[in-house]
Amino acid sequence: MTRTALLVRFLYGALFLLVLPVLLILWARAAVVPLPAIASLAAGAGLVTLGIALLLAGGAGLMLYGKGLPMNAFPPPLLARRGIFRWLRNPMYLGFVLLSAGVSIAAGSSTGLWLITPTVALAAAALVWGYERHDLVRRFGPTALDPPLLSLSGTRDSPATAAERAAVYLWVLIPWLIGYLAVQAMGRAPDAFATSLPFERRWPVLQWTEVLYFSTYLFVPITPLVIRTARDLRAFAVRGAVATAVVILLWLVVPVVADNRLFVPSGVFGRLLAFEQQSSRGVAAFPAFHVLWSLLAAQAWGSNARDGGALAWRWIGWAWAALITVSCMTTGMHSLIEVAAAGICYLLLRDLEATWALIRRATEAIANSWREWRFGPIRIINHGVWAAAGAGGGVVIAGSAAGSDRCMAIVWLAFCVLAGAGLWAQALEGSSKLLRPFGWYGGVLGGILGTVAARFVAGIPVIALLAALSVAAPWIQLLGRLRCLVQGCCHGGPADAAAGIRYLHRRSRVSQLPSLAGVPLYPTPLYSMAGNMVIGLLLLRLRTLAVSDALLLGVYLILAGIARFVEESYRAEPQTPVLAGLRIYQWLAIVSVSAGAICTTLPAEAVRRSFIEPAAPLLWSAAAVAILYGLAMGMDLPGSNRRFSRLAASD
Repeated sequence: MTRTALLVRFLYGALFLLVLPVLLILWARAAVVPLPAIASLAAGAGLVTLGIALLLAGGAGLMLYGKGLPMNAFPPPLLARRGIFRWLRNPMYLGFVLLSAGVSIAAGSSTGLWLITPTVALAAAALVWGYERHDLVRRFGPTALDPPLLSLSGTRDSPATAAERAAVYLWVLIPWLIGYLAVQAMGRAPDAFATSLPFERRWPVLQWTEVLYFSTYLFVPITPLVIRTARDLRAFAVRGAVATAVVILLWLVVPVVADNRLFVPSGVFGRLLAFEQQSSRGVAAFPAFHVLWSLLAAQAWGSNARDGGALAWRWIGWAWAALITVSCMTTGMHSLIEVAAAGICYLLLRDLEATWALIRRATEAIANSWREWRFGPIRIINHGVWAAAGAGGGVVIAGSAAGSDRCMAIVWLAFCVLAGAGLWAQALEGSSKLLRPFGWYGGVLGGILGTVAARFVAGIPVIALLAALSVAAPWIQLLGRLRCLVQGCCHGGPADAAAGIRYLHRRSRVSQLPSLAGVPLYPTPLYSMAGNMVIGLLLLRLRTLAVSDALLLGVYLILAGIARFVEESYRAEPQTPVLAGLRIYQWLAIVSVSAGAICTTLPAEAVRRSFIEPAAPLLWSAAAVAILYGLAMGMDLPGSNRRFSRLAASD
């Protein structure tokens, strides 16, 4: 190995061993997160110890069995499957996340716990899913992704192993508990509201039914031990993991609190019920996870009765779930609406394959919904309506977030975003076939330059305008991805038939690529839409809580960058440049995350408002912007070869 190669590896190792930890510490000191700190030296030290142990075990395993250093940019030549890697796939990333959480708890740092640790966890997951998994398959083949022992891996009808059962606790039930406790630790939101209907408040509290309500803590944890086959165990685990993600998101963005009915405790069950009400403080109530977990567990118990098995399992499971559901109301712990919301969630999650198939078919239908109309040399394409909806809706959201006195500034930013998107993509991707492409990061750059101009011309603070634009950005991109589906841009690479969608319309950009036309492709625009929906909901919630503009902007850049890094790894547009093993948009995603971290440390004035009601000037401005975007992204001159003239191929 040359001196240059050794120096590069030394600097790369120093970046993660020295520079990154120092930067994270400085970040924790500079940024302010308005959430309560959790301080415990003992708990923090325990997490730090476990994290360091996993880091050391992972590093040693890569050196001993991989015959290299633990550096993903310079990966070991052999695939490590022994030692800690026999049990865990990514012990070093898990260890670093635990280390970050432990230091934050030991130091009592709210920023470290609520901002930095989640960012570290999401960034590690993005690095795995957006780079390392693809790299392992390229170097070692598909078997490189064979699951380790502690994984939700079972797809067979034989009995589940002890390790597979343990994995359900490790990767599903414990993360759910952590999420629940985290929401509890945040406390009641200042704008919290209850969902109890007037007639419910007159219902008596049946204290003895607390034994049924409390039995959830037995019913759900024993379920992984009751399920017989590995296939059914995996199905329960996947449903539970998805349910955890969905429900915790709802807990965060919908500030419902349980309006527990008053009663005078009597007996052991009454005192236990009073303790539960006091400790929960009504937080994390909508949907009622007692109900959802019980229904998921009952379905899993019922799987034991398949193929002529003992029907008693099914009857016991569903009867137990029914009693728990009723007890949620008889104890006054949940309202009818909270219970009903859990039931709706269950209906969507009970058959994830069918739900995914429905979503995939709808996505494929949109991808092949191209319609066009000719008026002389002009062509109108139907996908322009999605661009118009995104732009118009974005102006309304951003204008409502910015305030009535900044309506024209938001309209100005809309022009800058459109110009930036067009010029950027023209420089990066423009060709004789792509005469008028648009690029998201170009729009971001245009928006930044527009805010700087607004600062010098009108004196409007840059961060305030960018924060308002950030609240709208996920919804703009979400609707814009519907245009991408019809246009055929931002498409994914080849996928299994059950995971991919086919582009069949001859006008689609995918159909112009013989190797991909009619082939199942990853629905990357759908991935983007899902990510932007989550980000958009979180940002709307942060805005209603009136967090600082700097923190709001930073959170958007961090989350958007992480989501784009993963999404981009599944895309397969041939014109996208690749630099040092990463697509250029992945590098820009890294820049976005870094810029977001910096933004969270910037001083910013307190925000006194969340949203204003959109007035007529804002609505008319939004309509004008919608028309402009619809024409720019839905009308072209198919017979011309001039720059910016054509959106898609012509006859």
